[in-house]
Amino acid sequence: MRTKEERAVREIARRERQLTKPRGKWYFPYLLLIIALVYVTDEIASQIGTLMKTEIANDMLSRFGQSSVGALDILSMISVPFLALGIVYKPLSDRFGRKPFLVLNTFGMAAGLLIVYLSRSIPAYVLGACVIQFFVPHDMQAVYIMEVSPDRHRAKIYSAVKCVAMLGVMVIPLLRHLLMHATAQWRRVYLIPAIVGVVTAFAALLLAKETDAFNRSRIHFLRGETEENGTVAQGGIVPALRFVWKHRQLRWLFIALACSETGYMLTIDYEVIMTYGYAGHFMRDGLFPTLESAVESAGVHEITAALFLFPVGCALGQLIPGFIADRKSRKAAALYASLASVVLLLGFMLGASFGAPPYLVGFLAGACIGSFWSNIDTITMMAGESAPTALRSSILAAANLATGIGIGVAYGVTLPLLTILGNATAGVVILCAAIPGLVAAFTILAAKTHDTRGVDLSAVKGNEWDS
Repeated sequence: MRTKEERAVREIARRERQLTKPRGKWYFPYLLLIIALVYVTDEIASQIGTLMKTEIANDMLSRFGQSSVGALDILSMISVPFLALGIVYKPLSDRFGRKPFLVLNTFGMAAGLLIVYLSRSIPAYVLGACVIQFFVPHDMQAVYIMEVSPDRHRAKIYSAVKCVAMLGVMVIPLLRHLLMHATAQWRRVYLIPAIVGVVTAFAALLLAKETDAFNRSRIHFLRGETEENGTVAQGGIVPALRFVWKHRQLRWLFIALACSETGYMLTIDYEVIMTYGYAGHFMRDGLFPTLESAVESAGVHEITAALFLFPVGCALGQLIPGFIADRKSRKAAALYASLASVVLLLGFMLGASFGAPPYLVGFLAGACIGSFWSNIDTITMMAGESAPTALRSSILAAANLATGIGIGVAYGVTLPLLTILGNATAGVVILCAAIPGLVAAFTILAAKTHDTRGVDLSAVKGNEWDS
């Protein structure tokens, strides 16, 4: 049996071979293609439950005399412990590498989609949802983009890849149109994305290579070398939290993330806002005798049509801030994205309520969600750019604690109100919860943090902005 020192020597030699092995001129383009496919799987897994929420609630909860999406949201809180486990899981990539977790996360998301497809009971559905929620937040593909992209084009490449991924979400309304002829057939929509996810995981396994940034950091650790800031390449959630607490820039970025996430319910209830907006419009025009029949009609027709252009709007909402971030500043991109998400929320909420064309409403809803997530992504990118490679993945995992606090506030404020006031009030309730947090987040970014546009990730120590 090899000693610890012998294993270290062998691993150092292996990683040095990986660093010196030629990648070929086409490696970066096809790596971006793989990452885009991973992102497509990630976005579908993230969005599909939201895009099917009304149908799932009506089908799964109707047997208990309940169809409130608020009740489904409360049920989904069972997945919170799985999110907590992710705080320990993601930092492992600072020790074992980015690639193993890129593959494992993609396969895990696909497995969760398959479990939901096969579910015929609430416990089975919740199990699938928990598996999806465990693997979705880790975003190892984002770490890949940060560590392999040229410094001055990092945000543009990131936003462009996410733009492509969001266009891939168009498969959900397409599958709704082709496979869901009644709302009770919602499970059919899960199967094909599950298959695509498995194929993507194998593509990543065979074609993606470990990042040079990780290989160099791992070699430093195995040789017992310490960085100038005192960190080593081992990573871990506790060292990451200590590092964040010690350094001013990261502390404030974490607080800004928590504030931004108070609007989180928007990202899971926009389909509800549209559905009940159209249903209310139908009821005012006397087109249906009951709200339930109006919701059924809106879900099958107007919402399915709206969701075809939802990914287009979301892709555009993701793309524009990336160019602003690289051309002007990360802070300017965050401000733009925050303002856009609020204005667009008002736009698609009022559009559905007044019976605007579904394609327009869907586009506005997508642009709203894309802008909201772009704000979160921009702040998260600033955190990653403010962290040393030795702890980057661990610090991004620790950021989930900050976002979790914001999400907890969002749930705590909106769910009781939605359960009491009803699904039709979702837009107003979410808007009131989102605006204070977004204003606080940008105030913190403007006053307490330094911009990170164009930083050299291989040279970042994390203490550059302490003074």
